[in-house]
Amino acid sequence: MFEVLRASFYMLWRSFSDRFVLGCLGLIVVSVPIFNLCFPDESAFHLSTFTVTLLGKYLCFAMLALSVDLVWGYSGILTLGHGAFFALGGYAMGMYLMRQIGDRGVYGHPILPDFMVFLNWQELPWYWWGFSSFPYAMLMVVLAPGVLAGVFGWFAFRSRVTGVYLSIITQALTYALLLAFFRNEMGFGGNNGLTDFKELLGCDLQADETRVLLVVSTALLLGLSYIGCRFICESRYGKIIVAVRDGEDRARFLGYRVERFKLWLFVVSAMIAGVAGALYVPQVGIINPGEFAPLNSIELVIWVALGGRGTLYGALVGALLVNVAKTQFTGIFPEAWLFVLGTMFVLGTLFLPKGLVGLVQREDQ
Repeated sequence: MFEVLRASFYMLWRSFSDRFVLGCLGLIVVSVPIFNLCFPDESAFHLSTFTVTLLGKYLCFAMLALSVDLVWGYSGILTLGHGAFFALGGYAMGMYLMRQIGDRGVYGHPILPDFMVFLNWQELPWYWWGFSSFPYAMLMVVLAPGVLAGVFGWFAFRSRVTGVYLSIITQALTYALLLAFFRNEMGFGGNNGLTDFKELLGCDLQADETRVLLVVSTALLLGLSYIGCRFICESRYGKIIVAVRDGEDRARFLGYRVERFKLWLFVVSAMIAGVAGALYVPQVGIINPGEFAPLNSIELVIWVALGGRGTLYGALVGALLVNVAKTQFTGIFPEAWLFVLGTMFVLGTLFLPKGLVGLVQREDQ
């Protein structure tokens, strides 16, 4: 185990791309608090709180793209339902934030959230119990998507469902969850979802300091997730996963329990997506069933494909560039964004088969 860890850290140090990614995240951790909190609003060096929040959202999307690249780029599992794991992690965080509102809600009920009071609920549902505790909520952030991925993956991989059939089933899964969470009877806010959050661990969510802390936390967790994914990919397990991707029948013939390797990686990927969703919710201030939309999961695949599948850092590049472009185009020509996204994907597929990072990719010495 020690030898594997040492080899992985050596690989991180040797690879220019990995050093660049971790260096950029380190720069964010150091510079964002300085430029937002230490310079006055009128200063040219001031980084606005709006920009800080936008950066935090981009980093959450980068972590989500990283989870997709881990399972698609290295095991060949094209999932069109990873948005479901992202949303489940977000709902777990949202439920905790709703419990922190207490009697400061519109209806002033000390226990029930406003939407439950409005719908004449008499008591808190059993599945909301425990979400007043931060450790319990964080456990659910990884456990909810992890259990769903484990159950779904066990049946799918055990039945040897692969290729486009698996992609369609994952898309059906997220659409089913979308329909379920839209229902008021589910107890998750229905169409409106969960919003009007007040504080996180006693910190005002509207305060500049809290916004900065959230971005710093997101950057740090993204860095840890990246290191963890690189460790997996460079380990013996990662080599087997790549072998399964390139020749599943051959790996099975050699005696490997292919479904176990795929299932384990699928669950880890889902947990990373759940953490990304949990970090996303307090920064944007809302979580609703729209996050389950199949289109969101399809966009994730486009991010990874445009950035560079099977590289990890390419997924981060794709997520950041596409979402920056989305912010700009939806502000100028909102109705044209989907056409722009489709054009980017088609051109990237035709002329950049290795993604954007393929233009500058080199063998690290």
